[in-house]
Amino acid sequence: MTDGVWTQDDIPDQTGRVAMVTGANSGLGLETARQLAKHGATVILACRSRERGGAAMEDIWATVPGAHIELLQLDLSSLASVRTAAAELRDRHDRLDLLVNNAGVTYTDRELTVDGYELQFATNHLGHFALTLLLLDRMTDVEGSRVVTVSSLGHWLRCAFDLDDVRAELGYSRVVAYSRSKLANLLFTYELQRRLVTSGAATVALAAHPGGSDTGIISHVPGASFMHRWMQPLAQSASMGALPSLRAATDPVAAGGQYFGPNRLFESRGNPVVVRSSSRSQDRVLQARLWARSEELTDVRWPTPPADASTASSRRRTEDTR
Repeated sequence: MTDGVWTQDDIPDQTGRVAMVTGANSGLGLETARQLAKHGATVILACRSRERGGAAMEDIWATVPGAHIELLQLDLSSLASVRTAAAELRDRHDRLDLLVNNAGVTYTDRELTVDGYELQFATNHLGHFALTLLLLDRMTDVEGSRVVTVSSLGHWLRCAFDLDDVRAELGYSRVVAYSRSKLANLLFTYELQRRLVTSGAATVALAAHPGGSDTGIISHVPGASFMHRWMQPLAQSASMGALPSLRAATDPVAAGGQYFGPNRLFESRGNPVVVRSSSRSQDRVLQARLWARSEELTDVRWPTPPADASTASSRRRTEDTR
């Protein structure tokens, strides 16, 4: 790291690590997967479309010849798909070092998922909540393992956070729905980190946001083409936007519960540093309420550890001395 500026060149060797990146077929997810593969990780590209996922694999191989990458079909808007994908990953790998919850939808019209929930909340939060809990037992005994969830500057918007209206029947704003889902990402991360610490797990949870990245993320906003024309010069590339996630995922000194974002122009661009999240995202009561409601909506619950914390810690120490 030169002059305190963290770049992709600071990513340590990832050889031997198994990483999964959701939404890895384009934008931030593709660049995150590319850098992890470039630095030696085996990377699972979790994508809704097999066709687009296959194209992403070819893209990565073109820039990182010999990259160890796999494709996994995953539709985060469907809890059945989440369960199927988690089961498939568990069949393929007995450990998971890194889960990057990156995928998301943005500013969509009101739409309900197959499970009957508002699309942005379901995809951006509920799908990742269920996926993480279904894979945790592949992570909690793996030293250095991390769950990184991608939030947004949009989480700062002051808006209603009604956990009972998950169908958005009481009114719908695409911007509010997006902001609510990004706030949920942070509430989930902080509650997850607290539970991991309490259980004695080797895993930590962190969050990141990309700032203003030119990834087509505002394509559903009315007037998006006009906005893109005038805002594009202020946006940074997807490769720069992926750096906060990559630092959260790989920086040896990053700690559980930290939140990374760009360091310049009101966190809209620049290199990744630890940033502050809203006071509402740090509300422990709201974190617990969201967690309980998410368990109810997904029917996926905090796993019971296979052994008590002291036994797990002892097992990890024994493995480290082999």
